[in-house]
Amino acid sequence: MKIGIVGLGLMGGSLGRALVAKTEHTVFACDTDPEAMLKGGLLHAFHEELGRENARELDVLAMAVLPSAMQGILDEFLPLLKSGAIVTDLAGVKRPVVKIMKAAAALRPDVEFVGGHPMAGREFSGVAHSTAGLYENSSVLLVPVAASLEALAAVKKMYLGVGAEGVVITDADTHDEMIAYTSQLAHVVSSAYVKSPSAGKHYGYSAGSFRDMTRVARMNAAMWTELMTDNADNLAKEVRAMAERLTEYADCMESGDRGRLYDLLDAGNRMKLSVEKDRLKKLQNALDAD
Repeated sequence: MKIGIVGLGLMGGSLGRALVAKTEHTVFACDTDPEAMLKGGLLHAFHEELGRENARELDVLAMAVLPSAMQGILDEFLPLLKSGAIVTDLAGVKRPVVKIMKAAAALRPDVEFVGGHPMAGREFSGVAHSTAGLYENSSVLLVPVAASLEALAAVKKMYLGVGAEGVVITDADTHDEMIAYTSQLAHVVSSAYVKSPSAGKHYGYSAGSFRDMTRVARMNAAMWTELMTDNADNLAKEVRAMAERLTEYADCMESGDRGRLYDLLDAGNRMKLSVEKDRLKKLQNALDAD
């Protein structure tokens, strides 16, 4: 296929590098930042620069940008796409993306639209930190907007070709509700955790637990502000619920209630074991199905 990537940050750059290194697809790319294009070229993130002429040849247009930038991209490229082309994205929220895609589909009913979200990333941003292995063993969430089964299969095949473990088909509401818990809440907790007055004195007192808890506190604040704001209803519920659970632990400690504290810790341990057991069972079922 001929695949165009708009946005050469961490996600778009990694997708381009993986496609170039691991598949036979031809990759075109563009970015508003000339430095990103220069670095992307040096890192073999694309074969050719994406422009108005070769946009007409694309089988897939992948928007690796924040939702707020997508309308401008579609205004520029949608009129150029051939009939049957697929438009997808890599953004971490889906409700605003689906809204934009539905409006675009009304203008171009001959173009396919598939929302996408690869569950991969790093605490760093920018094409300089991209890697061809970013999507290996990842899950990719797809949200059909105006798409045929063939279009879904094509996007799925693209991600499997760069090492993704599997694809989950979902809807925008479910996606955003789950992502508030599995991704965005973790970033909020990490950001809050590292603000303790003790953080600056942790040297010599910390090991893996501190490293794991603080890893994603190093984040692109502008990007995460937009994603969290776009999903504020779901995320606020998760943050409030987390605060209530933490208060339970604090109450036990202040009152000296060892039995209640044990119950809370044990329940968390059992929940973690149950989640891991369920994950392994689903993985085994998937392997058996293959």
